[in-house]
Amino acid sequence: MRSASDCTSNAVRVDVLGLPAVMTATQKLLLLEGVHPVAREALQARGYQVEALAHALEEDELVRAVKGVNALGIRSKTQVTPRVLEAASDLLVVGAFCIGTNQVALDVANTKGVPVFNAPYSNTRSVAELVLSEIIALSRRLTEVSGRAHKGEWVKSAAGAHEVRGRVVGIVGYGHIGSQLSVLGEALGLRIIYYDIIKKLPLGNAKVCETLEHLLEQADFVTLHVPATPSTENMIGEEQLARMKRGACLINASRGTVVQIPALAAALKSGHIGGAAIDVFPQEPASTKEKFVSELQGLANVILTPHIGGSTEEAQEAIGHEVADSLVRFLEQGSTLGAVNFPQLDAGAARGAHRILNVHRNVPGVLGAVNGIMSELGANIEGQQLMTDANIGYLIMDVARADAEKVCARVAKLETSIKTRLVY
Repeated sequence: MRSASDCTSNAVRVDVLGLPAVMTATQKLLLLEGVHPVAREALQARGYQVEALAHALEEDELVRAVKGVNALGIRSKTQVTPRVLEAASDLLVVGAFCIGTNQVALDVANTKGVPVFNAPYSNTRSVAELVLSEIIALSRRLTEVSGRAHKGEWVKSAAGAHEVRGRVVGIVGYGHIGSQLSVLGEALGLRIIYYDIIKKLPLGNAKVCETLEHLLEQADFVTLHVPATPSTENMIGEEQLARMKRGACLINASRGTVVQIPALAAALKSGHIGGAAIDVFPQEPASTKEKFVSELQGLANVILTPHIGGSTEEAQEAIGHEVADSLVRFLEQGSTLGAVNFPQLDAGAARGAHRILNVHRNVPGVLGAVNGIMSELGANIEGQQLMTDANIGYLIMDVARADAEKVCARVAKLETSIKTRLVY
């Protein structure tokens, strides 16, 4: 289905983000789930209409809320379903102010010409620090002794408490967080081994394991840093826990679908697993008003946290800057660098020309049809980039200002066009 073309001109100004900014008072952005204020401030400073809500919206509420919205900002709880995307006829882009994007129907967004951006780097340090603190806390059984002290019990004993120096940490998933944890852990005297399905360069003295099973058998602490995919769903269950060393600890700050919680609870009760720190769960409360329930509650040497791996003020501020910048660069320049579901293009600023952005079905002849329009109108192409994926093509084309609106309108009417708009 073809979308309406936005072939209007706007005044230009400059702001602190370093881009030639467009006065965009007619474009509406909706930010949900208490996205850090720096994002709202940066977007409002560029002239956007920004509505910010502190909570997530259920599907019916979101279907109503996205009408007329040009950019949607979410965190991990908002579900951008196919139904939401179908209702969002004016939506140009989604920004996930977090690492994960499995809460968005990425394939549907792709075919509707809506790129989705996330923040894969900004909370890396915060998650790595949390995991490192949990390794120490589990090794010293801090939650247990703290809990007893709060009850007035003075239980001073070295039994079951250990230094972490020389212990083996097995990192499953050696990406941004896993590799950062590797560096921090080694500085503390930990021995690092890791497993990843993609070949990764070891940092420092870290050693690669060829199989997950090999890692599980060696590690004193197993920490998970993998995305939510079909291959990682329930990847740690009864069989994998049985392979771990007796007394070893499991840490999961990745995705709630990765660990089979009943199997972990059983392994903790039997004493085979010596402790656990779990930050993510298969079912999590939708808000602070909903009660949290888990089979892990009340078990000894178990740290339960409410999905706070990246919840530091520093991380949330950095995420706000990172995703807001991605939204601005897409809305004002058409850059899709960093989009998780879209062809990657970045043409920089359009200098002395207007820019046409066209998302179309990936079928033969589209570029020929576009260039035919240019020829018919006697218009000059000042710059042109095209990138495709299995479903769509994404075209960035700079044309002379005098011809831009006519060209934009004609390109938008092509049967292959999904979304077409005009920007500087």
